[in-house]
Amino acid sequence: MEDTIAAIATAYGEGGIGIIRLSGEKAREILGQIFEAELPGDPINRRLTYGHIVDRSKDEIIDEALAVYMRGPGTYTREDVVEVNCHGSMISLRKTLELALKSGARMAEPGEFTKRAFLNGRIDLSQAEAVIDMVRARTNKGFEVSVAQLSGSLSGKVKLIRDELLAVLAHVIVNLDYPDADIEELSYQELNRSLNAILLEIRDLVETAETGMIIKEGLKTVIIGKPNVGKSSLMNALLKEARAIVTEIPGTTRDTIEEIISLKNIPIRLIDTAGIRETEDFIEKIGIAKSKESFNEADLIILILNASEELSEEDVSILSHIGEKKTIVLFNKIDLGLKLQKRHIMEQLPQAKVIETAITKNQGIEELENAIFNMVYGGRVKQEDSMLITNLRHKDLLEKAGSCLKDALEMIDMKEALDFIEVDIKRCWELLGEIIGESVNEDIIDQVFSRFCLGK
Repeated sequence: MEDTIAAIATAYGEGGIGIIRLSGEKAREILGQIFEAELPGDPINRRLTYGHIVDRSKDEIIDEALAVYMRGPGTYTREDVVEVNCHGSMISLRKTLELALKSGARMAEPGEFTKRAFLNGRIDLSQAEAVIDMVRARTNKGFEVSVAQLSGSLSGKVKLIRDELLAVLAHVIVNLDYPDADIEELSYQELNRSLNAILLEIRDLVETAETGMIIKEGLKTVIIGKPNVGKSSLMNALLKEARAIVTEIPGTTRDTIEEIISLKNIPIRLIDTAGIRETEDFIEKIGIAKSKESFNEADLIILILNASEELSEEDVSILSHIGEKKTIVLFNKIDLGLKLQKRHIMEQLPQAKVIETAITKNQGIEELENAIFNMVYGGRVKQEDSMLITNLRHKDLLEKAGSCLKDALEMIDMKEALDFIEVDIKRCWELLGEIIGESVNEDIIDQVFSRFCLGK
């Protein structure tokens, strides 16, 4: 924390501008060594200054630039911060960074600027994690959720639950430490009521995790079926472009094709697979093996069947492997007649949603999109609701905290001593504190920030 750190803060490649960021007590001094203002004078706090990046050892101008000095603690890291805006050339950026390092800065570790913001108390740990989620957001909804979490929506809720727990814990401790004092005796009934209400709040948060993780990571959706049933046509219809080759020849798709689309603000990792069938074609066999691998890892299966034909052995074989995976079955080519019986499908896949389609005529596509949307949100979480758990670490800690409260409630039912109940309540309070970084060890902090990019 005593070092002044520096890094390139913009993405690698050509661009209009590129930014070098410095943070630490020597940031202003280093700027004075590598930057020469057009108008002489010290850099003024929070005012962009025009000048040149200069290598004074060679008396050489590296680039013209705009530089700004921002005095702490009113900065991102709560330290003195400098940002130098060069031309977006990797040569210019590297030379400017080298000069900063030679002048006393050291190379920042991934996420170290945000880590300093956390350690200096500007943001909590869940807000720090929201920063990287914002950078990696794939849809408007994912970005909105990250912005809400950065502003403190999640940490505010966690702090509220911790305050409620602390009030209960304080009541328990007072009854334990001062049994003869003139205070209200804590009844098991009151304790049960308070902890059940808190447990319900924790479970409500956990229930949003499945939706939240999909919003963040994307729904891995695999399109399967025998050859020539319309898998590539569906891929093209959802993408609204001719991405996959479509022909009347079975086995045209030899490999898996993956694209990311935004469907009603939900990121979908859409995978078109090779048709699954028995074949002697070596290359097609490799494609079918990849199809089965993608099938096993899928969050959602879209099974396409030819509605104008009876179920084939290949269809039956595919159906038998789906099991309990979330599945939407498309009865495709209904414009050619309907010979398939829905009851035959529901006998094997009772939880599946069946939709009749004519993909080449765009019939049933909107119903499919609505079905995916409803499956993701499950009727529990409204799309405008920003209180979603999008982080696996948060989900795990909430589940553990809920488990502690469940143990405490079981002991309350058995009228166990308050000493034992206190241990579980306190552990729950600590686990919730790990979400926002108030009770977390250095290894966890390092693990969180190792996922960040350089310069952030």
